[in-house]
Amino acid sequence: MTTFAPDSILVFLETTLGGEPAKSTAELLGAAAGIGTPVAVIAAEAEHLEALAAHAAKAGAHSVLSAQVDSVVLTAPLADVLQQAYELVQPQAVLLAHSLTSREVAARFAVRHKLALSVDALGVQRDEQGVIASHSIYGGAFATTSAPTFGAPVITVRVGSIEERAQAQELALTALDVAAGDSAEITVQDVSSVQADSARPELRTATKVVSGGRGLGSAEQFELVYQLADALEAGVGASRAAVDAGFIEHAAQVGQTGVAVSPQLYVALGISGAIQHKAGMQTAKTIVAINKDSDAPIFEIADFGIVGDVFKIVPQVISALEARKAQ
Repeated sequence: MTTFAPDSILVFLETTLGGEPAKSTAELLGAAAGIGTPVAVIAAEAEHLEALAAHAAKAGAHSVLSAQVDSVVLTAPLADVLQQAYELVQPQAVLLAHSLTSREVAARFAVRHKLALSVDALGVQRDEQGVIASHSIYGGAFATTSAPTFGAPVITVRVGSIEERAQAQELALTALDVAAGDSAEITVQDVSSVQADSARPELRTATKVVSGGRGLGSAEQFELVYQLADALEAGVGASRAAVDAGFIEHAAQVGQTGVAVSPQLYVALGISGAIQHKAGMQTAKTIVAINKDSDAPIFEIADFGIVGDVFKIVPQVISALEARKAQ
């Protein structure tokens, strides 16, 4: 019978529709390794389990628990898998990504076991009483921590917020045989993936992001954001003002009512920096702001700021980047 370390941290690893590991895998296991012994749990279609388990071990999982599910679209079966893994491991904390799917799995699981749920954490640590999570709240105005008064905390971690990585491990695999839950049966008849029309990185998981604001002036001039993003091989974001003006689709909105990102590099073009926008990007490791208004709030959190016309400065930046690539 498999035994688990007393300081085990259970990590739910999400998979894509194509059976690939989610981009959050390495950082979740890295976060878990910093506070205990990472134990990964994977739920996927049978043909993908072996490769996913091997990837989890390489990313730092000391043990891997795997279970076959017919589809990763429905979250109730995923919560069933997490529940059985939790009962087997009895971990000190449960970590998941702060993604659409994993957030719902976390909520379902936490309710079943009456455990404390901490969402959108920027990191996890230990104090003398156990595992705690760190957060940025009220639009980034305050940094705080959360901890349960009893039981293991269930924590969703913002994608891109963890830099630490765990050491690779030998694969130690345990197969779970999870019975169907009591939730109403739903049959997935067809799943189709929307093909991205761009080779740019996906915004939520991009390590570099270029965002544009109302200062770009029009949808046509917002093209400057795309050009710089391509030069940097970055994802594309926007402020709410740019989205409301119709410069770009809503899916690109960064902020309190949009996507929260935590990339290595965030470049803000023509963005004033309202608190709602800063709430979604101020945990970026390096922030560069270009704005003609020297009093723009974005400069309060920028690591590097340039006061000037984006239409004169950005083309020069792009030329310099292209010249460096050509060397």
